[in-house]
Amino acid sequence: MRKLPIDFINKMSKLLGDKFDDFLKGYDSDRQYGLRRNPLKAEKEAFVMLPFGLKKVLWAQEGYYYDESTRPGRHPYHEAGAYYIQEPSAMAVAELLDAKPGDKILDLCAAPGGKSTQIAGKMKGQGLLVSNEINPQRAKILSQNIERMGIRNAVVVNHDSKDLLERFPAFFDKILVDAPCSGEGMFRKDENAVNEWSMENVKMCSNRQREILENAAAMLAPGGTLVYSTCTFSPEENEETIAGFVAENDEFIIEDCEFYEGFDHGHPEWVTSGDAADIDKTIRLWPHMLGGEGHYAAKLKKKTGENISYQPGENFQKKTDLTLYKEFENQYLKDFNIDGDYVLFGDRLCIVPKIMPSLKGLKVVRPGLELGEYKKKRFEPAHALAMALKADEALNVYNMSQDEAARYIHGETIVSDGEDSGKIKGWTLMQVDGYSIGWGKCSNGVIKNHYPKGLRK
Repeated sequence: MRKLPIDFINKMSKLLGDKFDDFLKGYDSDRQYGLRRNPLKAEKEAFVMLPFGLKKVLWAQEGYYYDESTRPGRHPYHEAGAYYIQEPSAMAVAELLDAKPGDKILDLCAAPGGKSTQIAGKMKGQGLLVSNEINPQRAKILSQNIERMGIRNAVVVNHDSKDLLERFPAFFDKILVDAPCSGEGMFRKDENAVNEWSMENVKMCSNRQREILENAAAMLAPGGTLVYSTCTFSPEENEETIAGFVAENDEFIIEDCEFYEGFDHGHPEWVTSGDAADIDKTIRLWPHMLGGEGHYAAKLKKKTGENISYQPGENFQKKTDLTLYKEFENQYLKDFNIDGDYVLFGDRLCIVPKIMPSLKGLKVVRPGLELGEYKKKRFEPAHALAMALKADEALNVYNMSQDEAARYIHGETIVSDGEDSGKIKGWTLMQVDGYSIGWGKCSNGVIKNHYPKGLRK
């Protein structure tokens, strides 16, 4: 068993009483590993046949346990964004948000992107997803995962919650706050979480969570839904945070969370201040009670509040000449339709969802879907565009075997020997078993590799 901080042991023993021994034994049990199907790319019927020993995660529509020995993170399908590797308990949180196509959604603490990509799958490319991360390096990782999963309607930004509130008061229909926490629920899988834990850190996290939650609440439109979650056990960061919040914000109520076998209710008896009346509607996930790590989640509804009118964004930084892009689109794409505004982001051409307010003044990491880059007198399509395209949206498509795809990911040139190999010329959408994975440029049956060098393995 992993060595645990003595203060943590004493605290959990006092909280759990005669259930503490079962809790402690959970640290001797094997971890469960999970992945989540990407509905933007992978059809369920074919997906369940993948060779990863898949078993259903009950509380996540697209979630599965996998056999660790199968190493799905090294499979070409992973690089193609057919699935996202995610801890099983973490999948429960985004389900509570009940994302729908057309929603305006904020994922406030989004890196590395598991919950954002889960939300995006349910939005089906419609509406607006703003994925925010305060840490610049983690925001880049978030952006890369948004790209890999082929998401068209997400804007990735890099801000403090207070800064975002100044731009988006009462704007979003739904907000997810997966708050930075002391990480007690990850002790079994992350030694750093154990080493960094202290009672002082719990208190610091609790104070920070309350500030983030208040800012998020002010960005939620009346009638909207806010889901708050942590991956820790401390009541100070969970039940007490929610009880204190609803006591001071009477426009919010706690709603029931869907309950599954192995879930536990929130514990009103652990609340020392605030309104504990409906805390039992919140949920706890304990590693010794289910196949996953530790999590807490609460679902809140904003009953009333001020409605604020927003105008669509006027996101043009300058007049954008689309001539070269349109030439590429006419030559290589078909039936490619996306509702948004074209915007130049440096030399990169992107499409921003029309309902996104102005980008001016925001620290933007990814302004919607990147289409490509202007290079002197030519347009070069972006890897992000390839990842978002389906086979019927590209004129040239080359479908690789898994062995070919492994060589493609490594950066090798692909030689096509199929019947139509001589007919394909120019930019070609590369796929592996029907999953888009990048671009190639074909001439006389030889496909020059345009898989990004930074992603090659």
